Amino acid sequence: MRFWVDGNRLQHELKKKQPFDSPAQEAILNLLRTADQFQNRLGRLFREYGLTPSQYNVLRILRGEGHPLPSLEVGDRMIQEAPAITGLIDRLEKQGLVLRRRCTEDRRVVFVEITSQGVTLLSQIDEPLARMHEQLIGHLRPDELDALSRLLEKARLSTVEE
Repeated sequence: MRFWVDGNRLQHELKKKQPFDSPAQEAILNLLRTADQFQNRLGRLFREYGLTPSQYNVLRILRGEGHPLPSLEVGDRMIQEAPAITGLIDRLEKQGLVLRRRCTEDRRVVFVEITSQGVTLLSQIDEPLARMHEQLIGHLRPDELDALSRLLEKARLSTVEE
């Protein structure tokens, strides 16, 4: 892998003839390109286990919580917004990875819980996923990872709707 010392690696990758209009434009395009490449790699890994990234995300949320959650709560916790959370849960239910049940107090609320089959599947993914995280970003020092996370959080604040 060749690294560009003069800071135009992205410009070269995109075969962009002119410099970026601004540092903000370069940073956004760098972020989008990196996210796309990471999503592609992660998506391939999840497909090996019969899941989409969104399906994995639902299972991850449910396993982490340790008890059933309302489906809308699951949707709110997704890394990427999933407007069709019901369809996502339908597909996971058909695979035997989650169960649904209506709330007895409020029939509009549907609780979702991960099955033992879902937990087993996630445990099979854990190690390959940890290795992929190391491959993708493990070359950064802990202080660099911390700085990256803080900068991304700071940037994301501009997207919060008031």
